[in-house]
Amino acid sequence: MIDAVLPTYNRAPLSFDRGEGAWAIAADGTRYLDLGAGIAVNALGHAHPELVQALTEQAGRIWHVSNLYQIPQQQALADRLVAATFADTVFVTNSGTEAAELAIKMVRKYWDHAGDPERIEIVTFEGAFHGRSTGAIAAAGSAKMTGGYGPLMPGFVQVPWGDADALRAAVSDRTAAIMVEPIQGEGGIRALDDAMMRLLDELRQTTGCLLVFDEVQCGMGRTGRLFAHEWSGVTPDIMMVAKGIGGGFPLGAVLATERTAAPMTAGSHGSTYGGNPLACAVGCKVLDIIADPDFLAEVNRKAGLFRQRLEGLVDGHPDVFEAVRGQGLMLGLKCRVPPADVVRAGYAEHLLTVPAADNTLRLLPPLTISDDEIAEAVARLDRAAARVTAEAGRSGDRAAS
Repeated sequence: MIDAVLPTYNRAPLSFDRGEGAWAIAADGTRYLDLGAGIAVNALGHAHPELVQALTEQAGRIWHVSNLYQIPQQQALADRLVAATFADTVFVTNSGTEAAELAIKMVRKYWDHAGDPERIEIVTFEGAFHGRSTGAIAAAGSAKMTGGYGPLMPGFVQVPWGDADALRAAVSDRTAAIMVEPIQGEGGIRALDDAMMRLLDELRQTTGCLLVFDEVQCGMGRTGRLFAHEWSGVTPDIMMVAKGIGGGFPLGAVLATERTAAPMTAGSHGSTYGGNPLACAVGCKVLDIIADPDFLAEVNRKAGLFRQRLEGLVDGHPDVFEAVRGQGLMLGLKCRVPPADVVRAGYAEHLLTVPAADNTLRLLPPLTISDDEIAEAVARLDRAAARVTAEAGRSGDRAAS
């Protein structure tokens, strides 16, 4: 008999009653050190007092009015994002998936408006994750996400991750856009290097295609800059943002240049809940905190400390871990064992981590994690790795007997 909750998730046998900073707390009081942060959503940890205050104050005033009317909180959030980024305009959504859908629509609308409506081809990368709508899974193209949902939206071409030659071959004067995560999350914490980022910019200049960055997971301070692409100096024409921007409240956005967004006129797109006062009040407070240069400097300092200790962890468990990858506090442990084994061993150590593709364990702690909590996280990972090794030994003994 099917469960009342549609069974589309393989859920762990855990539930949480409350949270404090980097800790998720079960109903019986057991505290779990949370290195997943809701998959990079709780950028400021659980129950951050300033976010609680912003949410509570706005909740006592007005929650939702619809985009039939002016929304001062939405205007304030958009103004802040424009001031802090390459963008000239912002559309506020509820999620990263919605942001991806609008980005795809914006690309196609741009070329239709330019008098080239057949220029619809968007080049994406193997291992990408842009959401779970029909358009987003067509963009990613993986069999895992697309199986059974055909026919898929046409117009997407996937190339191998980081393959400069394949990218050059795929992009032409018929390409509408290149869409890419500067650092893949679901794909295994894989970062495009500066040379590849410069190649993206070169191809944009030579073919006229648009450049779309998906910073849903790697944005909002996660890498030590407000957005990950800032490290390379290459800016997009369109950018998708979500997850950390709401600090746990459902919120996303599409940022764009004026030239790119010009065809998106009244009636060309909309959202019932997108940009409501409640979400935007929280988003403004998140930006107040994360966009502060001193806060980002602390993210970078803590990231260096965490990475150094993880390198020692890899050295201490060469049978379990192969390497550390990623940037800032978007880190991954490339594993020699199934990462799900490490995740399960972590539960026994009251530690929460997130598996990813390419045999990688994701470590996405709140950006507010303390030095002591970093030390504790590595100690728990050390014990979890020892559990994995011990279990492998027991399995070998059983197989030999």
